Amino acid sequence: MRVIFMGTPEFAVPSLVALDEAYDVVGVVTRPDAVRGRGKRLEPSPVKAEAQARDLRVIEANRITPEVLVVLSELDADIVCVAAYGCILPDSVLAMAPLGCVNVHASLLPRWRGAAPVQRAILAGDERAGVSIMRVVHELDAGVYCAQASTEVADKPCGQLMAEVAELGAHALVSSLADIEAGRATWTEQDASLVTYAHKVEKAEMRLDAADGWLENVRRVQASTDAAPARCVVGGRGLRVLRATAAGESVSAGDVRVARGRVLLGCADGALELLEVKPDGKREMDARSWAAGLRVDQIRWERG
Repeated sequence: MRVIFMGTPEFAVPSLVALDEAYDVVGVVTRPDAVRGRGKRLEPSPVKAEAQARDLRVIEANRITPEVLVVLSELDADIVCVAAYGCILPDSVLAMAPLGCVNVHASLLPRWRGAAPVQRAILAGDERAGVSIMRVVHELDAGVYCAQASTEVADKPCGQLMAEVAELGAHALVSSLADIEAGRATWTEQDASLVTYAHKVEKAEMRLDAADGWLENVRRVQASTDAAPARCVVGGRGLRVLRATAAGESVSAGDVRVARGRVLLGCADGALELLEVKPDGKREMDARSWAAGLRVDQIRWERG
């Protein structure tokens, strides 16, 4: 089977790898090089880097122009596979290949259509997160799906959970293509009454707040990413919280307690224990080491 793959971030890489090992990937479409991470220099997308390492043809495009469409048409693909490409696809792409266009979406549809399904699953306290293999249609993530797979959310950090979901998606995609090619795939319509939307997570949403409960703050830390980190201000100094858990004891909201190597932040209904932090302008460190330099007399914490 001849496959065009479209994807950009790290999440899409396992799907590209699985496709390349199972089928004939005739072209890889990805977003152009951009300033990524902390280096402040142009870098290729994770998908481009993987495709080049595998000696696959790369087409870089922010959108599908008539010129890009000509290139894709000449590849004579049987199917188009998408995983977090980051661009709305025109009808011409959806109808280009005989077997259509399918997407690896990181949620258990119809729950969490949209841009940030894994983060939203964590923030909402979902027990499971997962992936759906769906047909691409005009409406956002509204297509029928032929496969789903899931994993427990538990206390996994967002990065770890996204990596697990990405691997699930890769396996489900390859298996689904075999069923689609053989004409035995079973497609399920989404129940419109169960639809929820995973809007992009804004930085302001991730600010820890003493006026909120400890569970809400723990979930913010768990859902934290470089683009939308969990932050607060302790003693007037900015702090990113990388790992935290329920303290299991009471501390007044807004108070900070450092005792026996533990760092506790008082919330509305309990306390948050910091485990790993990154003070502004400094390296990542365990909370105990960071707290060793604090003067904790009457110190307070607030939103970052």
